[in-house]
Amino acid sequence: MDATVTVSAARSVGPGTVAIEFETPTGFEAEPGQFVKLAAEVDGESYARFYTLSSPGVGDTFEVTVGIDPDEAGPFSQHLESLADGDTIDLSGPFGDSYYDGDARVVVLAGGPGIGPAVGIAEAAVADDNDAAVVYLDDAPAHEDRLDALRDGGASVVVTDDDAALADAVADALTGVEGEQVFVYGFAGFVEAATDAIETADGDADAAKVENFG
Repeated sequence: MDATVTVSAARSVGPGTVAIEFETPTGFEAEPGQFVKLAAEVDGESYARFYTLSSPGVGDTFEVTVGIDPDEAGPFSQHLESLADGDTIDLSGPFGDSYYDGDARVVVLAGGPGIGPAVGIAEAAVADDNDAAVVYLDDAPAHEDRLDALRDGGASVVVTDDDAALADAVADALTGVEGEQVFVYGFAGFVEAATDAIETADGDADAAKVENFG
């Protein structure tokens, strides 16, 4: 669907990372892990980017998480960073097939901005009394409060800034139990490393639901 959505809240959730919550327009439905397109005109130029939901579902509101590099942020990133309660922006979607679908166990491998869908999917699984594991590679972690809450809720959470530790963390997270679904979210370099780690751990990388941010 296409709609103009209103910001209900925006907050910093880590270094260079902002979570933006929107009021849900009538008829909008999406699953944890799907993504939407946000669009706006900034200084006379039209911009549009895709962002994955970071909320565990869609109720009266839903959320996306935006990573902003202070050294490379363009006009649209700066615009998103400046959004506040009551502001509006154009939305299309949802899109994507890499989403949580009630799986008995989820293993979410996240690099950088992949933490958004990772926390959303893991929270949805825990709320359904299913098992969840998150492996998160980043040297400046975001959503640490939600990761702590996931740990408290029984999920396995590994946060590391060491590329070399990724393979061991993935091997520990994978159990091979029936109904286990692996998700991978991140930029191309992380996706390659994560899928290699799945294969090294005798997992099935082809069965993973992958969203490559480019």
